Amino acid sequence: MVAIETGNQSSSSQGFGNQRIWFWRGWRIRYTYLRPASPAAAAATPILLLHGFGASLQQWRDNLLPLSQHHPIYALDLLGFGASEKAATRFGTDLWVEQVIDFWQTWLGRPVILLGHSLGALVALAATTTHPEMVDRLIMLTLPAARQELLTGWSGQWASRFEDWFSTPLLIRPLFQLAQRSWLIRAVLRSIYTRPERVDADLVASFVRPAAERGAARTLMYLVKSRTDERFSPATQDLLLQVRVPTLLLWGQADRVIPISWGRQVAGLNAVVELQELPQLGHCLYDECPEQVNQAICGWLAI
Repeated sequence: MVAIETGNQSSSSQGFGNQRIWFWRGWRIRYTYLRPASPAAAAATPILLLHGFGASLQQWRDNLLPLSQHHPIYALDLLGFGASEKAATRFGTDLWVEQVIDFWQTWLGRPVILLGHSLGALVALAATTTHPEMVDRLIMLTLPAARQELLTGWSGQWASRFEDWFSTPLLIRPLFQLAQRSWLIRAVLRSIYTRPERVDADLVASFVRPAAERGAARTLMYLVKSRTDERFSPATQDLLLQVRVPTLLLWGQADRVIPISWGRQVAGLNAVVELQELPQLGHCLYDECPEQVNQAICGWLAI
């Protein structure tokens, strides 16, 4: 594997740190890092952030800088998302875990705090169970169920047939053209966010811009087909039972994407998991009220 670091991609004054391009298995991967000014904070355990489905490191816009006052911060665009390569390959948590592990071995090499949102939380959880030597502590901002935990029996069979039909190029490409419309992205995000005023032009652009890249429609087709395969991820509950490091599970009580009832169910599976419920916050809690989430993270890490 060859890792190449390139020049700065954007101003750190925007809160996104020192963005770089790393070539992993021939694919372009964007990441960023922020180093604390304080020597004590610079020596603290680094935090590696993993975004959710369809997002990128730019959605941590109001988390990176505040968290970097206490810890060195790294954030990745997972393969297929953000400014990372729009690859034509089978996707799954195993592939993204390999990306995370190789990044860690290349650039860090010491135990880190893994922090993931939604899909990123599932990847962080899988990485923690398969490579425990990498993880000092685990923080998950909501946690999705694996496909096999959602669909069983005849409902799963019918869902598979529908998903196979939905993922055909004849349907995906027209829908993809529609999904590139800013007004539609804005409407979808406002239906998810509990604070619609946070859905501003910068947030919408962070979702629209990657969709304009070459190969994005093809990658979406691979993502959809991969997501319908049970090999996409091991069962979330099975993974949680294997965790041995201190784990924080943050969940918005108003989450309309993954209900808090699922969070309460899985949090009780393992004594190392601490569930903190945040009232009036939804699925993108870290961006809906970043001050509250940053405080919850830093408070837990300081214990």
